[in-house]
Amino acid sequence: VQLQASGGGYVQAGGSLRLSCEVSGITLDTYTIGWFRQAPGKEREGVSYINSDRSTHYADSVKGRFTISRDNAKNTVYLQMDNLKPDDTAVYYCAGDPYGSGTISTQTYDYWGQGTLVTVSS
Repeated sequence: VQLQASGGGYVQAGGSLRLSCEVSGITLDTYTIGWFRQAPGKEREGVSYINSDRSTHYADSVKGRFTISRDNAKNTVYLQMDNLKPDDTAVYYCAGDPYGSGTISTQTYDYWGQGTLVTVSS
């Protein structure tokens, strides 16, 4: 199982980025896929996840600004990030949960991709 995150970059506050998580080696439509982030000196935290039935969950800090979606035909999950803030600066990771636990806890995700860096300037 491989997850490949991409789409990070440098953006000014108020700007937008779309992250992609391309998944291979599994049937994506049976997995819950989550996005996590880790800022310098901080613990990794959950941002959002999407279940196989396309139900979604967002952390309070990103609710109303971020949108998660999935395209099973392309084996890809997206994270649209709008109205970005400097506090959103972090390395973003996608991860796969084969059991559909429906949580944002890092412990329930078995497969992890490498991160993609998002930097938001003030």
